[in-house]
Amino acid sequence: MTREQLEHVLRASASVLIDCGSRAPTQELVVIGSQAILGQYPQAPGELLRSMEADLYPLREPELADAIDRAIGELSTFHDTYGYYAQGVGTETATLPAEWIERVISVRGEGTGQAVGLCLEVHDLAISKYVAGREKDLSFTLALARHGMTTGSVLLDRLKNTALTDDIRKLVRQRIALHFRK
Repeated sequence: MTREQLEHVLRASASVLIDCGSRAPTQELVVIGSQAILGQYPQAPGELLRSMEADLYPLREPELADAIDRAIGELSTFHDTYGYYAQGVGTETATLPAEWIERVISVRGEGTGQAVGLCLEVHDLAISKYVAGREKDLSFTLALARHGMTTGSVLLDRLKNTALTDDIRKLVRQRIALHFRK
């Protein structure tokens, strides 16, 4: 997915929300999946842009995420037409450090229409991927480290402020250490 495609998904998502009777004055959409990288790094390396979906939910009306998924989600006409799509997700989908909302990168402009994308800051995004721990997540976080887009000390600081069990915290710390060993 490219930045232009993300903006298109945000614009289309806002239209879906308005059509569903959203009461929010601005259609703010939290982008929590890997394509959130496009907020902070619009020209991110290609290996970070392999996903064809943008995982997102409406900030003020998260219960409307399913409407986005139905209208422009996987296997929808939108997906068939453009080759990419929105995946409406729940607020619990990503495990994030405290105060992540204060660090989001806003994506707004002509390409987003009535939408404002709230993309996770790269270290918050990385923490969510380290916690998820799937092979694709760890490939993504390794690429972030290799490209100098994340810093080990910032990740460890954010990890301290993430609600996790001791076992998961230890596992995430080990994953981070593997990506930043000298």
